[in-house]
Amino acid sequence: MDRQLPDLSSLRPAGGKRSSKRDRVLNVFLRQEGHVSADDLFERVRREAAGIARATVYRTLQWMVGAGIARKVDFGEGRFRFEPAYRHPRHFHLICTRCHSSSEFLSTDVEALMEEIAAARNFAATQSVVQIHGTCGECRTGRKPAPIDGPTTELVFARDALRMAIATERSGLEFYARAAGQAKDPRGRTVFQKLAAEEGEHLGTLEKRYRQLVAGDPQLESRPTFLFFKGAASGLFAEGAKELIKGGDDLQALLIGIRCERGSHEFFKRYGERFEDSEGKQIFLEFADEERVHLELLIREYRALRARQGQSTPARPAVAARRQRRR
Repeated sequence: MDRQLPDLSSLRPAGGKRSSKRDRVLNVFLRQEGHVSADDLFERVRREAAGIARATVYRTLQWMVGAGIARKVDFGEGRFRFEPAYRHPRHFHLICTRCHSSSEFLSTDVEALMEEIAAARNFAATQSVVQIHGTCGECRTGRKPAPIDGPTTELVFARDALRMAIATERSGLEFYARAAGQAKDPRGRTVFQKLAAEEGEHLGTLEKRYRQLVAGDPQLESRPTFLFFKGAASGLFAEGAKELIKGGDDLQALLIGIRCERGSHEFFKRYGERFEDSEGKQIFLEFADEERVHLELLIREYRALRARQGQSTPARPAVAARRQRRR
């Protein structure tokens, strides 16, 4: 996929000035796919600008790492490789110790665990690297798997983004159907029924979109997973449904829904904004907008129900939801 170049007007190495040679190296680097060594990058730069020295390329790579534009990775080959970090979220690698091939994956579950551990130790993390070393499927079996590199990367990302959205929608449908069945307030019940119907409609649209995507590539469903977001995909609404089973009044049900929709909206928006322009990014941001609309509807209904119950000074839903979680 094409990379949008960052605005480098404010970036300067310590004590340095704007350099056209460094900018040239940077532009060549950001056009590359995958992981390149310093020597690989120098050869590619030399094909476009013969006057740029090897030392300039090396210094520029170190500057890009320091500026957060590039990441340095070690695949056990005896040399470092570099990959773009701009608009490319933190991800992790599976590395084969036989053929030195690598494959990437993203996992919010791994990220959350690392952040939890760092916070528990009062540790301010600036960089994290997760590399899983072992033997790839091709080296173990001799069978080459369907690749996810090159032109298929964007399709795999879109496939996984749709899978995430579908899993979240199914979980939300279950939650709102249960809430509608338990609601005692007629208006609140109508709101939950409306949201359940919308979730079902959106689910059908997403499943159709998924079928159209895989129809264009017979191997797409068998290609390795790139996004491992299992906890985030269904966890919020699944936990909300468990809380509903325990009971509670209509206000509590609305608060649980507000918490779930807010968490889902923030998650899809946050990750969507990290990605480069692609269909997967569009899916994340579209879904974030849908969750925001549901969130606003639930907040309005929460306030209206408080007013109907004669509670003239309703608590802010976000504060009330936090209080409820602490009980």
